[in-house]
Amino acid sequence: MNKKILRINKTIKSFNKKIFVEGDKSLSIRWVLLASLSKKRSVANNLLKSEDVMSAIKCIQKLGSKVTFKKNRCEIIGVGLNYKIKKNLILNAGNSGTLSRLILGLLINYDKQIKLIGDKSLSKRDFQRVITPLKKFGAKFLSKSKNLPIKMRGLYQPLPIKYFERLGSAQCKTSIMLAALKANGVTKIKAKKSRNHTELLFKYLKIPVKIHSTKNFDFINIKKVNHIRPLNYRIPGDISSCSFFIVLTVLSKNSKLLIKNINVNKTRIGIIYILKRMGANIKIVNKKIYKGEAIGDIFVKSSSKLKPIICPKRYNASAIDEFLLCFLVAAKCKGVSYFRGLSELNKKESPRLFWGSKILNYMGIKNKLTNDSIKIYGNPKLSLSKSIVIKNFLKDHRVFMTSTIAALTMGGKWKIHDLSSVKTSFPSFLKTLEDIKN
Repeated sequence: MNKKILRINKTIKSFNKKIFVEGDKSLSIRWVLLASLSKKRSVANNLLKSEDVMSAIKCIQKLGSKVTFKKNRCEIIGVGLNYKIKKNLILNAGNSGTLSRLILGLLINYDKQIKLIGDKSLSKRDFQRVITPLKKFGAKFLSKSKNLPIKMRGLYQPLPIKYFERLGSAQCKTSIMLAALKANGVTKIKAKKSRNHTELLFKYLKIPVKIHSTKNFDFINIKKVNHIRPLNYRIPGDISSCSFFIVLTVLSKNSKLLIKNINVNKTRIGIIYILKRMGANIKIVNKKIYKGEAIGDIFVKSSSKLKPIICPKRYNASAIDEFLLCFLVAAKCKGVSYFRGLSELNKKESPRLFWGSKILNYMGIKNKLTNDSIKIYGNPKLSLSKSIVIKNFLKDHRVFMTSTIAALTMGGKWKIHDLSSVKTSFPSFLKTLEDIKN
């Protein structure tokens, strides 16, 4: 048996289960980086121990922070706002777009050259979205390429900037916000709506940040700081991770699932808004606020009558990591679904919009693809018996996990390559699946 390939030959049986999922990846990486800026001890429980988060930990260790693990608890003693940088420093971000773009912002005030590298997939992704604003702060980039590897040299006293973030990229916005902590004066950002974890953490840490929100934009002012407080945090479960099990339940027969203690920040739950509009039976219960973040339990039941959707673009930013799953649900609807404004999907670990179409084609679901949209002609009677092989997807963890959910709900005989890709964001994905099945 090839341990690198997952084989699925039958659909999942009905289930009624309660599960937990691992810590939120976005919050885990942000916690690691912010903890490294405090000279006091920061403690996290339920930190996601994925490859992306471990890459973040290795980077801050290279920058002088001390990290210890005790069972499900991580402690970091940082070095303050001035990292200890060695000459010709090389940092490896692995597969993590979040880490790579955020850490460049943190390094804005170092006038020594640093080199940032990543894996094959990350090295194909566009870094111009952070290069442009960091140049305004005074950073110099020693190569003309917009891809990794990148060589950057910061400025001892960075200049505050005014910047319009047009993409709706939380990574770009956060990179600027982290650089602003070290720039003399007030940095002013006008940002298209995106996930707001950094703003909430800044407020909790009493970092001087002012935010004015309108329907489409956030206006953010940040002052330089002299120190950062320690951050003790219990990381809630990741909505992106639990979304696979939400869709598994929606598409399964006579099933129920309760997913406990999930981050249900409104900038992250676009998939729930979308699926509910498509007729999915989903409720958020036991909701509360924890250090600025909305936390709750998600209860899901099978949904037999699903409706097609013309998906409003306002959900794009808050569902950007879950659209492949939305496409699966659309495949089982009676009618045509339309998703548009999704060019960002092709700037992820793999060209995900293309892969969404490809998986649908394998399943025999008619779809029309452009460079930023997809029409899906659903078939509620879809039941597969053919063989399907998923491979050569740049080890994109979300392509792997989406294919797994498709195999368990649509039928057919599936061979899904690169089983280890789940380590990037959700190492316990397959174990959690087994907990649901057994």
